[in-house]
Amino acid sequence: MESRLNLFDTEVGAKFAKRFAHAAMVIIGSALPKVTQELVMLRVSQINGCGYCTDAHAKDLAHAGEPAVRINLVAAWRESTVFTEAERAALAFAEEGTRLTDAHHGVSDETWAQARKHYDDEQLAALVALVAQINAANRLGVILRQQGGSYEPGAFAATVD
Repeated sequence: MESRLNLFDTEVGAKFAKRFAHAAMVIIGSALPKVTQELVMLRVSQINGCGYCTDAHAKDLAHAGEPAVRINLVAAWRESTVFTEAERAALAFAEEGTRLTDAHHGVSDETWAQARKHYDDEQLAALVALVAQINAANRLGVILRQQGGSYEPGAFAATVD
């Protein structure tokens, strides 16, 4: 399967991608822990079946020094002991915010309360924005058939001016 289109090769796509990347930089620069951000992006990308984003976030976690056991268990985080309570709350939030048609209610009050225990308003705002942004990125990747396997750690940061 080949990628359908490189957004950067079109005027509209390049403008959109640049603004999309700048919006992501607001989240990256937030007080939400970077490892939590990457874990959330990896889990959402797994759910959405985005090979490129799954590859990118797994490699970025490894590059940042995360142990392989934590990266490998993200898909089964509920059945593992390697995540903190705060990370578990963020992963539950991400799953419910992603599986809107499955959950019917979006993020439940219980999951929101768990996230609230671990994150302040600024971090929650970043988490909400992160879940929305990675879902959008996954949709771009899946629609365009971007393949996983070729991502080099840190490549995203190089695309932002």
